[in-house]
Parts: sequence; structure tokens; C-alpha cells
Amino acid sequence: MSRKNNSLFEEEAKAADDFGALLDQSFRGLERGLRVGDNFKGEILSIGKEESFVSTGTPTDGLIPTLELLDENKQIKYKVGDLIEVVVLKVRDGEVRLRLRSAKGAAELDSLEDAFDMELPVEGKVLEAVKGGFRVSVMGKTAFCPISQIDSRPVTDTTQFIGNKYEFVLTQFEKAGRNIVVSRRKLLDQQKAEAEGEFMTAHKPEDIVEGKVTRLDTFGAFVELVPGVEGLVHISEISWARLQHPSELLQQGMPVRVKILKMEDHDGRLRISLSIKQGGGESDPWLQISQKFPLGSVWDGTVTKKESFGLFVSLAPGFQGLLPRSKWRDSTEAASFENKKKGDPIKIRIDEIRAEERRISLGVPGEEGDESWRQHPAGGAITAGKGLGTFGDLLKDFKPKR
Repeated sequence: MSRKNNSLFEEEAKAADDFGALLDQSFRGLERGLRVGDNFKGEILSIGKEESFVSTGTPTDGLIPTLELLDENKQIKYKVGDLIEVVVLKVRDGEVRLRLRSAKGAAELDSLEDAFDMELPVEGKVLEAVKGGFRVSVMGKTAFCPISQIDSRPVTDTTQFIGNKYEFVLTQFEKAGRNIVVSRRKLLDQQKAEAEGEFMTAHKPEDIVEGKVTRLDTFGAFVELVPGVEGLVHISEISWARLQHPSELLQQGMPVRVKILKMEDHDGRLRISLSIKQGGGESDPWLQISQKFPLGSVWDGTVTKKESFGLFVSLAPGFQGLLPRSKWRDSTEAASFENKKKGDPIKIRIDEIRAEERRISLGVPGEEGDESWRQHPAGGAITAGKGLGTFGDLLKDFKPKR
């Protein structure tokens, strides 16, 4: 192949790559929309005297000041069809404002005043915690961030933010850089709302999705589904077994598979109910309860709770039954049962199972249907209430006097 043909081939390949990149970018843009701070490569569609149009990968083209396209000699250094790197300054009322992205790869502004006017995010470093908030270094100036504006959640530990860099928006700015107030929460809330909208569009109840445990509470676990979108797994939906606290099975940062139970908008906030036990592919163990614990079988259990009406006994993880006081009150071992406390071992019998109600009724082994007396030699001791047989048995040996 000649050098000329080879060069032509390379140009066509590059053009194909650029077209593919634009097409891919277009699909991504249509899926999630544009937001302030986004940067991307766009094709110059037209160059005007004051403003020029640039493709954004969405149905809405962006506007960029033509001054941005000039070189040091005030000459336009681009032409229609060129790809340029831009950053989104504003998205409002169907209009997208752009600015040329700097060679350093970050959207740098001439001054903080520009950032304030354009509502453009700027990077800041948290220097220290002070009364009511934090001191933040932003483009060489010191700003104040109220503690309520550093995160979207209530802050209890201020040290976790010290020394970290975040994006902020300026909510207050005075000339000469005095009284600069910034907010990180405003950005987080905006990103959260966008992320929730996208999530609701892409998912529905009954979907199985991947997530990550972010925090635990006594009532359940919070799971991050995508950045900015969290759902709650109630403690009853963590496992088929009964748990006292989510930390028995979960820990922060653990990946989990969850089932979406419900999604609803509550006062402008998205609430998502999740289930881990229904998302793991495991069937309900109560469906096989009768095979696992046959009626009349005797088991070794552990007392989990003592109440005035009886003892709650754990048979196996996830299975707990009730031994009513009435079952052992008149037993020969009544005193032993009376002295049982949480954690003590206990031998019980399966008397009744109501799987639909997830209830197991327990009894005392040997108190009913015990025929162990048959193993004793004649004339030996007889278990109370069991050795006399039935009333009919007594009548068989009874011979009236003549």
C-alpha cells in the first residue's frame, strides 16, 4: 500500500472513531441528560459572530461564546466539524451554556465571581472545622461552609472531612473575595434527584439489583444501589432467620443482592424498600418445616426468652417455638422448667406447626404418649399417670363376685 493510501486509510479510521465516539456520547447523553460541571467532546456545528453552536449528544445543542474559539491573535482557530472539549456552565429553560475546557483538563475560571455568576462548581479543600461549619480553600481564597451544607446527611464527626477535596457551589460572594459562602450539599442534592429519576426510569418493583451496605441501624440496613440512590432493608427482610440486630449478618461496605419491594415518592423524596432475603435466590425454609421438624419428634433447643405464659425456644437458626406454661406446669419436672432462663438448654417435643403463621407449638417430652414404662420389669416403678393403661384395660381383668 502506498504512503498516500495509508495516510488516507488512517484519516478514514480516525473519522470513524470520532463518529463512533460522538454516537456513543449521544446515547449516553440522551439517557441521563446534562448537568452543570459535565465535560465532553462536542462537534462545532456553526460559528457565529457572538455565539457558536456545539453538539452535546442530546436533542439540545449547546451555545459557546465565539470568543472562546479565538487564538492569541484574536483569530478563530477552529472550523465547523472540529471536535472541541467543553464544560457545561448552565442548563436552564431548555438552554445549554458551554465553555471551552482548559488544557489542564479542568474547568478553570478567571475568578470566583465568574463561578458565582454562572453557578459553576469549583473545587475546594476543607482546611479545618470551626464553630458552625468549616473553613474551605477555594481558588486561593478562604470560604465558609456551614456544617449543614457539607453533606446531605446530618454530620456527627467533623474530622472525616478535614483535608479532603470536594466540589462546591458559591452561595454567597462579595467583591474582593469577602464573605464567601459555599455549599456541597446543594450539588449532592441535585445529583441525588437526577440519579433517583434515572433509577426509577430504569427499574421497577420485583427487580433484583446489586448494592452495597452503607450503614446499619437497629431497624434495618441502608443499601446504596447506584451513587446517590439508597434503599432501606427492614430487619425482617434481611434474613429468613430472626435477627436481633442487622450487624449479626451485615457490615458496612458489604456487597449484597436485593429485591426491590416498593418505590414511592414521599414529600419529594424517593423511598425504596428492599429485601435481601428475597434477593438471594434462597427459598423460604418454612416451606419445608414439616419435613425438618416432624410432629412428635424430640429436639434439643435453647431458651431465648421467658414470659409469664411460657418459654420461647430456638430450635435452629430461623426457627423458634413456644412452650406454653400450661404444658409443663403440672409436669414432674415443673421446677426445672420454672428455673429456666435465657440461654439455657432445654429438651422439647414438636406438638403443632402452623407454617402460614410461622408458629411452632412445643410440648414436654414424655408427658403424653410416653410408653417407656413398658421397658421396666414387672413390679417396677411406673411413670406417673402412664402405667395403668386405659379404663377398658382395667375392666378386662375385673371379675365380679358371685
